[in-house]
Amino acid sequence: MARSGGPRFGLIVSKAVGNAVLRHRVSRRLRHVCAGLVAGLGDDCDVVIRALPRAADASGPELDRDVRRALGRIRDRSGD
Repeated sequence: MARSGGPRFGLIVSKAVGNAVLRHRVSRRLRHVCAGLVAGLGDDCDVVIRALPRAADASGPELDRDVRRALGRIRDRSGD
């Protein structure tokens, strides 16, 4: 069965990140980062992001940089 609708993203933001307010803030920032990545990923791509506790103190641009860097490493390893 063919999939459509673009890449899928999953976010894991555990209680280790902080209280509910901090977790939701990190989730919103990560969703914004993911929205900026859609155009550069294939429709069959699934990405799962696990936020570490230091994500609570990170700015949006820092999260964006970290996610893009991690995806770049994955692409380098896979040869894409």
